[in-house]
Amino acid sequence: MYSMTGYGKGIFESDGKKVTVELKTVNHRFLDWGLKFPKTFLFLEDEFKANIKSKIQRGHVDMYLSYDQTECAKGGFKADVELAKNYLGVADELAKELGLTNDLTLSALLRTPDVVVRAENEEDESILKDITLKALSIALDNLLVARAKEGEAIKADFKVKLDNMQASLDVIKSYAPEVTKDYREKLHARIDDALKGSVDEIRLATEVAIFADKSCNDEEIIRLGAHIDLARKLIEEDRPIGRDLDFRIQEMNRETNTISSKANYLGITAEVLKLKNEIEKLREQAQNVE
Repeated sequence: MYSMTGYGKGIFESDGKKVTVELKTVNHRFLDWGLKFPKTFLFLEDEFKANIKSKIQRGHVDMYLSYDQTECAKGGFKADVELAKNYLGVADELAKELGLTNDLTLSALLRTPDVVVRAENEEDESILKDITLKALSIALDNLLVARAKEGEAIKADFKVKLDNMQASLDVIKSYAPEVTKDYREKLHARIDDALKGSVDEIRLATEVAIFADKSCNDEEIIRLGAHIDLARKLIEEDRPIGRDLDFRIQEMNRETNTISSKANYLGITAEVLKLKNEIEKLREQAQNVE
């Protein structure tokens, strides 16, 4: 089981080039992404999406890519001579107008913004692709480790809630025979009180049989138990199960609602409320599962 929430970072460095990729994922119904990288890497956008899609099936993925050249090749800087001349001309003009000595030096010009800038060397795309995809692969591996770790915590929580549901269902099973008996006793008491001792036992038995048929929830109990068992198996599978869990929880809720509508016994009603509470918690947790 994998959570949809996680973070992974990958760094790869070669030939004086360093690429850092950070991945952050959050919940989303489908696979969605936001990619942020320098325009130099635009040619790799489809590769980014394909690699992410191969490892992640569901969730919103934010990818951040930064690039550094740790070694500067000869000729890696260039001077804007025209801009330097403009600065020098302005300095001469100010000196003349204000009667001052122009003490502008080469060192001062070198520190002047935009006079000396880093040259944009043409990148070798094949080298850049190799470095970048290796950094992305490391980030994806680290992301999956984080998502799996959180997934294990979610799985443990699921097991507790499913056990609680099974316990409530077992109580409901034990109450089932008491429902008809309780109804018969109460109906007999009402009829006996109304008719002052004259009770038509055949009519009473008929009414009780009709009630027993309407209130019987054996099928719903069996189906709900089956859904609990299937959910237990589902959370042990090593694949994206979020959508399957959503469906299974919907079915659990459906069966619980039917049991609730048939319940005419305080003990069953109390356990149904516990079931609904656990189902709602499961529904919330399932939103975090890939």
